[in-house]
Amino acid sequence: MSDLAGRRRTTDELLFTPYSIGGVGLRNRAALSPMTRISATETGLVTHRNARYYRGFARGGFGLIITEGVYPDAEYSQGYLHQPGLATSAQADAWRPVVGAVHAEGSAMFAQLMHAGAQSQGNRHRRETVGPSAVAPKGEQLAFYRGHGPYPTPRALDAREIVTIRRGFADAARRAQAAGFDGVEVHGANGYLIDQFLTDYLNRRDDEYGGSVENRLRLAVEVVDEVLQAVGSEIAVGIRISQSKVSDYEHRWAGGEEDAEIIFSALARTGVHFLHTTEYRALQPAFASGGATLAGLAKKFSGLPVIVNGHLHDPKDALFILESGTADVVAIGAGALAQRDWPQRVRSGLEISGEPHPDTFRPLADIKDWELDL
Repeated sequence: MSDLAGRRRTTDELLFTPYSIGGVGLRNRAALSPMTRISATETGLVTHRNARYYRGFARGGFGLIITEGVYPDAEYSQGYLHQPGLATSAQADAWRPVVGAVHAEGSAMFAQLMHAGAQSQGNRHRRETVGPSAVAPKGEQLAFYRGHGPYPTPRALDAREIVTIRRGFADAARRAQAAGFDGVEVHGANGYLIDQFLTDYLNRRDDEYGGSVENRLRLAVEVVDEVLQAVGSEIAVGIRISQSKVSDYEHRWAGGEEDAEIIFSALARTGVHFLHTTEYRALQPAFASGGATLAGLAKKFSGLPVIVNGHLHDPKDALFILESGTADVVAIGAGALAQRDWPQRVRSGLEISGEPHPDTFRPLADIKDWELDL
């Protein structure tokens, strides 16, 4: 047997071994990473196009489908025009056939709940943006998501509004459960609201939500706790964590591994079912000083199931991170856009491309007709 054939067999054994997260059985260790598509109606309803889109990845062999970020309330959470929501019963009802289409292909489906906060660049409910403090995110809005110019300076949230936001996540999780989702993932990464609270230069509060890492993490812990209380006995609950942001790819936690220990251990104490780490390159050390990856630190300090995302479309890299024991499920993003049947191609030893179709991201990150042809 050639070395390549042997490696493919090992990849099959690991990648295609069933796994369970929060009581949800997955047929394999390949997940579709959440990716913003802004392809819902103006009022946040998903349609048959979304159903065909997500079904295509399930049919291509992904055992877990994680949705794009879905806004949880009809106030300040929406981040993009034509973003899908779970803020109303009508939006939840619209998701039912989408979830059903994925289930029909044998895959599980999690809804990612996302409050954009200061990184919002399109909200039909509110004109202003909110954040932990009156500090604008770095950089400029993304043109292919219908944004332009610098991010506006947000209004700082007060304590009452924070309570309302936490309840909004819990209510959206209940709607997700009613729509048939197998789990929810709280979006605590990539510069959106929960990550804004965690980020030192965006959070200048002097109350219990500001200052120390523990205080800046408080919103994440409280949101996860409320979501767990709402649905944690019925469906899986997790949280996505990153250092980099849509508006600041270079950001790293100032305290290095000490911050990682505080963050991941505190999240584990909530009883959350899984962590999902995302970095531009998941196999690189989390900090410039070297050492463990972010996924490795999440596993070390939490002991929880870890989903990992970040340039893992090469089967050799997916194999390496699974073999290392630092992650349990690999989430594929751009590589999945390039080939919706990535898992099937890996299993068959076919060529893998990491470059998505060029029309996928321009002029808008919309669902293109070429993606819907099954």
